[in-house]
Amino acid sequence: MSADETEPPVTAFILVKTTPEWLALTVQERVHVFTTQVLPVIEAKTTGVRSRFYDTEFYSARVTDVWVWEADDHRAYQLLIDALRETPFWDRYFEVIDLLVGTENGYARTYGLAPVATITT
Repeated sequence: MSADETEPPVTAFILVKTTPEWLALTVQERVHVFTTQVLPVIEAKTTGVRSRFYDTEFYSARVTDVWVWEADDHRAYQLLIDALRETPFWDRYFEVIDLLVGTENGYARTYGLAPVATITT
């Protein structure tokens, strides 16, 4: 990698399934657990990570939620996973089904091409 290039962001799709323990909590209890037991650990141990949440239980029995994380680089992603594993999110409130990790348009960077994408109006 040349000096003028930066490492591309890492995107992780964490596929999870809710546990009976999580579902037994009220909505208010879930928010409290997340904001007091999960977020503080992530914020204390990571930088350069952002998340979005997608509900999939309407369409899938195996995966109830997809948590999409973007990390500035591989180190930030690794710190994120280490932090999550120290919280009740990981295998207590959610069963982690799969981790799908990649970089957007990696093929384009590898072959020096412009990314190919669809645009609709």
